[in-house]
Amino acid sequence: MNHKPVIAFLCTHNACRSQIAEALARKYDSSFTFCSAGTTPESRIDPTARRLLKTLYHIDMEKMQTPKPLSAIPRPDVLISMGCLTGCPHMGRPFDEDWHLEDTAGKDEKVYLEVIREIDDRVKKLIRQLHRECP
Repeated sequence: MNHKPVIAFLCTHNACRSQIAEALARKYDSSFTFCSAGTTPESRIDPTARRLLKTLYHIDMEKMQTPKPLSAIPRPDVLISMGCLTGCPHMGRPFDEDWHLEDTAGKDEKVYLEVIREIDDRVKKLIRQLHRECP
C-alpha cells in the first residue's frame, strides 16, 4: 500500500499564512497531501489573503479550505510552522521547518503581498526537496 506523504502547515489561527501555504502547495503538486491547521482556528479565512490569492493565483480558498483544529488533519510526515511568536501549535513532535513568516494581522496589503511571495518561494522549494527525498 502506497502512502501519500502528508505535509502540514501549522499556525495559531489557521486563517492566513498556513492557508496560503496549503493553497499554493495544492496548486503546484498533487503527489502529496497538503493540509493546514491551528490551535485556535478562526471562523473564516482572512478576507485579504483570500482576495489576493484569487487575484494573483486564481485560487478560490473559500471553496476548498476552511480553518481547522489540529485534530482535523491526518498525522503529518512533514510539519511546517509558519512562525508563531507565542502559542505555536504542538503535534507531539518537533517541526521539520519553522518559516518565521511575518504575521499579517492588522498590516497593510504590501505586507500581505511580501508574505505571499515568500510563502510561494518556500512552497516551491519544499516541493522540490520533497521530490528529491521521496522520488
